[in-house]
Amino acid sequence: MAQLSNRLQRLAPSATLAMSQKSSEMKAQGIDVINMSVGEPDFNTPDHIKEAAKRAVDENFSRYSPVPGYPELRKAIVEKLKRENGLDYQMSEILVSNGAKQSVCNTVMALVNPGEEVIIPAPYWVSYPQMALLAGGTPVYVEATFEQNFKMTPEQLEAAITPKTRLLILCSPSNPTGSVYNKEELRALANIILKHEDLYVLADEIYEHINYVGHHESIAQFPGMKERTIIVNGVSKAYAMTGWRIGYIAGPEWIVKGCNKLQGQYTSGPCSVSQKAAEFAYTQSQQCVEEMRQAFERRRNLIVELAKQIPGLEVNVPEGAFYLFPKCASFYGKTTPEGKKIENSTDLAMYLLEVGHVATVGGDAFGDPDCFRMSYATSDDNIREAMRRIGEALKSLK
Repeated sequence: MAQLSNRLQRLAPSATLAMSQKSSEMKAQGIDVINMSVGEPDFNTPDHIKEAAKRAVDENFSRYSPVPGYPELRKAIVEKLKRENGLDYQMSEILVSNGAKQSVCNTVMALVNPGEEVIIPAPYWVSYPQMALLAGGTPVYVEATFEQNFKMTPEQLEAAITPKTRLLILCSPSNPTGSVYNKEELRALANIILKHEDLYVLADEIYEHINYVGHHESIAQFPGMKERTIIVNGVSKAYAMTGWRIGYIAGPEWIVKGCNKLQGQYTSGPCSVSQKAAEFAYTQSQQCVEEMRQAFERRRNLIVELAKQIPGLEVNVPEGAFYLFPKCASFYGKTTPEGKKIENSTDLAMYLLEVGHVATVGGDAFGDPDCFRMSYATSDDNIREAMRRIGEALKSLK
């Protein structure tokens, strides 16, 4: 019987993309669905960045780009890391990829051998465990609960490390929770990592600029940690450039060379025009980034206020990104007006979509079955209406 490879059969489909697709299908049927399932800014790419892309087309940037990205873009990234993060990198320590998602996957595939362990604090972005599995690795989950603001403690990290541990994936600001590790919290984690010689950290900093508690802190800043850290970042979230597909890694040259070798075999260099747009995004005024950050902060305040008014939801205050991850376990065991029992967060998310016409994602997909995720990267009016619908739908459960 024909079947897919064992490698693919180990993978689960993306729950966020599945919910987004279902909401699109309902919209196509004429149903007014508010989509809060996908992590994508609702802003358009700023005009000055679009103009740079148009110039690149006119200047015939239409040929294959170098596998690691254009030198000009890598230089702009080196300067950004120095200017904004106080980190010194060489161009040979930068690799530009087709989105930060590829940057994460490149790193996991380059470092993790079959049977080695990848520590993933839960809640986590849905793709991290799947990428570990793709590499033949074993995901090891560390439960960072609602009560600890979804942040892993040094003690939890130490307890999870074994002789097989190869990589820790740390996302701050976090998808799906919006939690942000401060400098002292990162220093404490770094002290644990440095005690274990073959342990590396993949620092997913894609939400760096969507931060409501001050300056972004990178775990690479501490003595000895730059050699152990692979920073992943990109233009999608900060500059509203999700579809341009430009991400990068900054890390030790030997790891970057390995990722370059891998990328050279399965995608080659990223889109030429997108790279010229990204270069302009990094080298010109950053005012657009701050304007969008302020809008997200206003929306964060709005959705937190409205969610706290819904009986049965427990809400923390996210410090970054554009997600709310409320605790909803009090609704489990309740019954819908049609007589269907809500067993878990996936059931609840489906109920909110079918009855409330709001697309969210159950926390099961993120490794926390007590919560569900809402993206507030949408208009104030959409947030108000979505929370009204969610409140009404939840009130109908008996």
